[in-house]
Amino acid sequence: MNSVHPPVLVVGAGPVGLIAALTLLQNGIPVRIIEKDHHPRIGQRGAGMWPRSLEVYNFLDVSEVNSLGKSALPSRSYKPGTLEPLKGSSMFSHLEPTPAIPFHAPKLMGQQLLDVILRRHLEKFSCSVEMGTELRSFEQRDEGVTAILAKNGISETFDTKWVIGADGAKSIVRKQVGLTFLGESRDDTRLVTGDIRLTGVGLDRVHWHLFGNFNERGLSLRATDEIGEDGWQFYLYGRELDLTKIAESEELVFETIASLIPTEITFKKVVWMSDFRANIRMVNKFSEGRVFVAGDAAHVHSPTGGQGLNSGVQDAFNLGWKLALVQKGLADKSLLETYSAERLPVISEMLEVTTSILNKATTSGDLSAGRNPILYMLGINYRFSTIVLDEFITSAERKPINAYGVLDEGHLEAGDRAPDAPNMLQVGGAEPDTTTLFGLYRPWYHTMLVFAPSLADATPILGALEAYDKSVVRSAVVLPSSASVTPVTSPDLILVDRDGYAYSAYLVEAGQMKVFVIRPDGVIGAIVHGAEGVKKYFSKIFLDA
Repeated sequence: MNSVHPPVLVVGAGPVGLIAALTLLQNGIPVRIIEKDHHPRIGQRGAGMWPRSLEVYNFLDVSEVNSLGKSALPSRSYKPGTLEPLKGSSMFSHLEPTPAIPFHAPKLMGQQLLDVILRRHLEKFSCSVEMGTELRSFEQRDEGVTAILAKNGISETFDTKWVIGADGAKSIVRKQVGLTFLGESRDDTRLVTGDIRLTGVGLDRVHWHLFGNFNERGLSLRATDEIGEDGWQFYLYGRELDLTKIAESEELVFETIASLIPTEITFKKVVWMSDFRANIRMVNKFSEGRVFVAGDAAHVHSPTGGQGLNSGVQDAFNLGWKLALVQKGLADKSLLETYSAERLPVISEMLEVTTSILNKATTSGDLSAGRNPILYMLGINYRFSTIVLDEFITSAERKPINAYGVLDEGHLEAGDRAPDAPNMLQVGGAEPDTTTLFGLYRPWYHTMLVFAPSLADATPILGALEAYDKSVVRSAVVLPSSASVTPVTSPDLILVDRDGYAYSAYLVEAGQMKVFVIRPDGVIGAIVHGAEGVKKYFSKIFLDA
């Protein structure tokens, strides 16, 4: 799909750029993706995958992230100068699995492996990353963007319709388009992180080892076979360490780690490392005209809480379906303004959450201080968005914006994450089959769920849907387990909620009529009574709807 002049240029081929490209490709939009580095980056970097991001990978059909990602190891800290355990705990707060949350546990996967997986998915669309290709400058016009690219010293002029900057904290896209990047640099928080190969007497690979403390001098060691059978991701921190100097010398890394672990250690090599200072910054808006920023190009923050990469992935997923509809001529360009409008409050609150965790860690000296279920990101919502519609909430009941809320399964509004429901019996086809609601949701179409006491009750609403392009709107009738279903051949999906999981998760009474429109990014776009509400919602999304 590297055709002449694809309509979208993605700058930066880390996970955020790759997700943006994959979302667009699955929507049928050709993409050109460039990366200024000549070789794929190595290193674990931000390895934590929270449940909301695992849902994004699921919708994109990137099942390897969940299947190959490793569960978090229990952490163990030690009495100073010994290998005697001081306390054991989890680096993550526990969340009970429920039918509505299929991915309830965080997974760990290094960015090096994640990049490989995502590139393979791009290749299914004949799209590959152009390495060693740099964006030098660009110029916007009403009808498109002209970019100047450089590869091996040769300049190229490239005309495209849209540019997505996923080119990191030093983003050339952000700088060129003139977005501000206000915030603070925290000199009290420096880290050296990297991948290392070592073995230590009495150092097992079933715990996340924590030595020393976050304030004075400390070390975090997490075993990962992605690096090798003796591989670890390490973090060094604390004011007593000269971290800038340590980051320049493999020998100093060995010496520092050896001074913090009271056992015999055999060092093999440092595979990759970088020093890091906590920068807490974000853009004033996520787009300007035909140019967008996502991930670190739009926001940087403390690594405490592990929200950075996850937030960037969710930026890209929010933007992708909207840009696809506009490029196809199905939606007005104004839909793209909701990318910034929806993500700004989320990221602003995320910076507050991660900074609060950082402050608790620096105050207590405990790296796992301040962790809470908000980090699972399942409560992130767009209830405040101008394009969501909820006919069951009065304006008086609307609460202040709380975009980074904790998930409350007893409350559901338009703008919230759509829950899953397993064991749905699919009828009306040649053979009855079972599916999950998450099995229906995909990034290139809206899914309308019609909860109705019987098929006859749902018919008028299904009729109203015929006005919409079937390639971007699909529907399913969800019947209660008590409904009698006579065999019927229907163009629409008919599901029987045998165990009541869907009715429970979506808070629908058995005899009630309720319609949910699920956006391509897995967010509830609308909760309405019937056909008029569906039309009202889609009038905010589609041209001539």
